[in-house]
Amino acid sequence: MFTGLIEDVGTISRLDRGPGGALIGVSHSPGLDDLKQGDSIAVDGVCLTVTEVGSQSFSVDASAETMRRSTLRTTKLHQKVNLERALRVSDRLGGHLVTGHVDEVGTIAAVIQEGRSQKILITISDKSARYLVEKGSVAVDGISLTVNEVEGDRFSVTIIPHTALHTLLTGKQVGDPVNIETDIIGKYLDRLITKEPGKKIDLNFLSEHGFL
Repeated sequence: MFTGLIEDVGTISRLDRGPGGALIGVSHSPGLDDLKQGDSIAVDGVCLTVTEVGSQSFSVDASAETMRRSTLRTTKLHQKVNLERALRVSDRLGGHLVTGHVDEVGTIAAVIQEGRSQKILITISDKSARYLVEKGSVAVDGISLTVNEVEGDRFSVTIIPHTALHTLLTGKQVGDPVNIETDIIGKYLDRLITKEPGKKIDLNFLSEHGFL
């Protein structure tokens, strides 16, 4: 589990693709030197398991499914990536609950400068758009962001100067792909509702499903 607050920007230092996935090496700053084999780490929002640890570097294995579902399928050697270590129980939850399980790859539709910030419009599928709500949360390349508005298959987020300085999102251009993870809570609620069509969400419904 992650929070969507990026800790470091790493660099792809090794990339061995094969039919079953890829072996990926990432170099990082000294701030992540406590990584251990078996730890979970989010690379551009994709939860991966550390298989090897080197001097300011680590390696991960990405499955074929992970490659299909995320921008890792187009990752290049020496490319920069957002990094976040897994959440500890004692940590503050400054962003929102992020699993690192990418729903799909979205596309940057527009980048609009608004003062010192940037407004970014992103196109996604209708399937994922149903889980987005105005002022709700979304993870874009692993970054916890607030949804400004949702219109059809597009939504927008604002990148403040601090986020721009510590992540890679403002370097994206129109047409660039980004990893999208919608709010896990919305997915579970949707599952409860659609599994029992015709059910009305009221106090009785919430009580039956353990929410009260």
